[in-house]
Amino acid sequence: MTLRSDLEGMRILTVRQPWAWAIIHGGKDVENRVRNIAGDYRGPVAIHAARADAEDAPETVWWDHADWYRARRAQPLRWDPTWSDRGAIIGVVDLVDVLPPSYYDDAEANEAWCSEWAMPGHWQLVLENPRPLAEPIPYRGALGLRRLDDETVARIAEVLA
Repeated sequence: MTLRSDLEGMRILTVRQPWAWAIIHGGKDVENRVRNIAGDYRGPVAIHAARADAEDAPETVWWDHADWYRARRAQPLRWDPTWSDRGAIIGVVDLVDVLPPSYYDDAEANEAWCSEWAMPGHWQLVLENPRPLAEPIPYRGALGLRRLDDETVARIAEVLA
């Protein structure tokens, strides 16, 4: 089994919907966590859409971000069947930085937020280069940023859009 070199050592992160969709399709370039789950790791991360929806994502918050998406992309946000993907890997991003909560001690004064998606008091996993999968890969989620087995990485490489 040959792995694509750009995917070697890939990790996986389980994220609840609608935030998983927003990371891959909606311009969400930061994942907020209460602790640094990445350590020193920087590189490709598979985004796994959890089976359960986010409890902190009431419809009004989601549509506020949808308005942000429309404004940034100058296009309407249309229904996408991937919104309903659950229990599957839906795409890959690159983890390029991790910012500690202390990074934002003076952020309000100098407007140095790394993203409109950043939340105060949280670690920010800074994400770039979202790549959706042509078809979701069913997968069992878990907590934390975990290593992926070579077989799953190879399957992801096959279905990257």
